[in-house]
Amino acid sequence: MPSSLVDTDTASTMPLGDNAVANADGQQASNAEVEREPQTQYAYDRDYRFWSIIFALCTMMILCSLENTVVVTSLPTIVKELGLGSSYIWVTNIFFLATSVVQPLTGQLAGLFGRRYVALSVVALYTLGSGLAGGANGPAMLIAGRAVQGAGSGGMTAIMGIVISDLVPLRMRSSYQAILAMTYAIGMAIGPIVGGAIVQNTTWRWVFYINLPIGGVSLCLLWLFLRVKWDKETKTRDKFKRIDVAGNSLLVASTVSVLIALTWAGAEYPWSSFRIIVPLTIGLIGFVGFFFLEGSAWVPEPVMPLRLFANRTSAVVYANTFIVSMLNYWIFFFLPLYFQAVQLSTPTRSGVQILPMTLIAVPGAAVGAVALSKWGRYKLLHIIGFAFLTAGIGSFSVLTKDSGTAEWVCLQILPSVGAGMILDTLLPAFQAGVEEADSAAAAASWSFVRSFGNIWGVAIPGAILNIYSSQYAADIITDPTAKLSLQNGDAYSSATREFILSFPEPAREQIIEVFTRSLSKVFLVGIAFPALAFILSFMEREVKLRTELETEFGLEDK
Repeated sequence: MPSSLVDTDTASTMPLGDNAVANADGQQASNAEVEREPQTQYAYDRDYRFWSIIFALCTMMILCSLENTVVVTSLPTIVKELGLGSSYIWVTNIFFLATSVVQPLTGQLAGLFGRRYVALSVVALYTLGSGLAGGANGPAMLIAGRAVQGAGSGGMTAIMGIVISDLVPLRMRSSYQAILAMTYAIGMAIGPIVGGAIVQNTTWRWVFYINLPIGGVSLCLLWLFLRVKWDKETKTRDKFKRIDVAGNSLLVASTVSVLIALTWAGAEYPWSSFRIIVPLTIGLIGFVGFFFLEGSAWVPEPVMPLRLFANRTSAVVYANTFIVSMLNYWIFFFLPLYFQAVQLSTPTRSGVQILPMTLIAVPGAAVGAVALSKWGRYKLLHIIGFAFLTAGIGSFSVLTKDSGTAEWVCLQILPSVGAGMILDTLLPAFQAGVEEADSAAAAASWSFVRSFGNIWGVAIPGAILNIYSSQYAADIITDPTAKLSLQNGDAYSSATREFILSFPEPAREQIIEVFTRSLSKVFLVGIAFPALAFILSFMEREVKLRTELETEFGLEDK
């Protein structure tokens, strides 16, 4: 791999993959040549097989998006019925943890064993996890099911980006990612409504069981249509030897350590506690060690090679992917709390009330995809998108119990359009600075940081909600029970219409006021992150997006 990390952003007129790259001033800097298998020029042929694969990927996207949001409106009820208390966050964070850590490994496995069998395996894993979670008779089984489900979801997320990279030239990839994004939007739109309706009309277990028939359909479609080339000659034993066991192990351990700290912080222990500081510090040091390991000679085939980050644009896109992923879950998990705990909406109605976030994101994604395909420029899209997100998330802080429909609908426009413009243009921008041979590794690594951002997007606002709810609960002077409920780290599980209506006036009004003020702080603190991403976007450089495609994993010969 390269002996030094240099800026390759200005290499828009140079063929990537040569033994030289351009530095920040446009000068060429010599690097050690990276030995790779020669890539095959692949015809961008959109026949019936191509569209069948795209359709199969859409079924995977439905699974990912539906489960990501169907739990949003039903989670408070699940937490209450299984008695999870402050441990509720494990239901979401163990999912995000498993989703994150498997993605780089999925990229390696897909390169060694082919895209088809890896795709079938991760969908089967997701379906199994859904069955386990639906059949849970206690917190431990629910969390275990969510871990298995998350591993499947992470694998699906990675493999979808990898397959698109195999079949579509870089310049046009955003258009097909927009198709997947629209499918994702459908799942995001119906997920909260389905989750709320299930909780109100039947058992919460169907929140998970609903994935079983969809998973079956997805498996059938993938088996029939996802037939792409792969290495059938190398022995399986030799392939297993090439897996970066040390890198993957250190990545998993570091992520788990960080997750433990984020899960306990604020809910179980204060942020200043050694029980938070120690695992958080160990995890962050572990990430530093991981990147040193990946750049060392000890790992011949790293799961996340440092050459992926050998230019400024890739590093900025990596950071901004983390931020936008965090903000998506920041909004999707805590805006429904406003509707349920402040406006006293039912779970089903709160799902309907966040529909503008998902539906308005579709035209935003379309604008981003069309603009990127037509002009091949992403920097301005990112600047505008993060400006919209900054203004949008901050505007949620003004919502109160008296806010009308027009107000909360209009306030969802800016952040949804901004996120839509950004999400489908980040991966092509990240892949622009790497060689075509590294597209799969780049897609898997990018998927990892996107999922890792989701963990922080639930943990950080959850901690903020608990901190301020505990502080403002001191103003509840008429009902000690209500006061105690909001001061023991249970603010999230208490943010339901049912809980609030169980108290008489004036305690009910005081509880609503606590949630109004706490959620306002949640969204005000959120402004800092898109503002940082907005500034970082100016540091990106426009890299020419390739219009030719070279791959070893194209469609099988007819």
